[in-house]
Amino acid sequence: MLGDLLALLAGDRRADRVVPPTGFTARLTVFASAAMAFLAVFALALSLATGRLAERWSEELARSSTIRISAPPGQVEVQTQAVLRILATTPGVASARALSAAEQRALLEPWFGPDLDLSALPVPQLIDVVETAEGFDAEGLRLRLAAEAPGAVLDDHTRWRRPLVAAAGRLEALGLMSLALIGGATAAMIVLAASAALAANARVIRVLRLVGARDVYIARAFVRRFTLRSMAGAGAGTLAGMAAVALLPEPGPEASFLTGLGFVGAGWLAPLAIPALAGAVAFAATRFAAFRTLKGLT
Repeated sequence: MLGDLLALLAGDRRADRVVPPTGFTARLTVFASAAMAFLAVFALALSLATGRLAERWSEELARSSTIRISAPPGQVEVQTQAVLRILATTPGVASARALSAAEQRALLEPWFGPDLDLSALPVPQLIDVVETAEGFDAEGLRLRLAAEAPGAVLDDHTRWRRPLVAAAGRLEALGLMSLALIGGATAAMIVLAASAALAANARVIRVLRLVGARDVYIARAFVRRFTLRSMAGAGAGTLAGMAAVALLPEPGPEASFLTGLGFVGAGWLAPLAIPALAGAVAFAATRFAAFRTLKGLT
């Protein structure tokens, strides 16, 4: 195999003549490599984006909590002040504040519209709690709230955080699995194309054998030609995929997941490895197909 790699880098014009420079197999190899590389760029973008998403959700939800106060109208303000005093002396709480009526109306506006009258609804008072990096003892805080503010309920967002992070992790794994499937499909197509090219040149191969050419010499010619074709097609497909990703909408303040599907910073360098990986897949696939087909030719 080392000899094949050196032959790939050095090249041999006489050996290259064994492989047809144009035709169906050439077009199939270039097109398949370009299409698979294009899809691989999006699979890689999906994997990286979901990794960032899981990290962001985990950090944002892990350091924020909400306390909901449901009490008779005359007790809401009293219990709100009691909860704020408790939070001020709770280790691990960075800050805490009660949301104003305007802020709570803004939270409910997407569901009930802009003309919502909070006075007509039994809307609980919400307190936004921001944790320190160390966090606080949620069970201990719940016991203190139950003793001093019976209408207060702590929501540390655990039930929201775990499913979201798990879903993002599954999407990331799906992106990596897609990359593996794309690589396998590329290898299968190249094996078929290389086998077809070898079969089409069976007579030429028999003549080369009669004049003393060994199967290793013939196989290297096919390996070199198909590997270079695959790398060229993958390079074009990668550039097209990166351009398509760059044209996706920019994530804004209210960005959804799909608008954040892209590369960030040094992540733009990751797709540049796709042509090299495609070349490695083509090298292994063509070498396997060449020796298998040559062994069957008599």
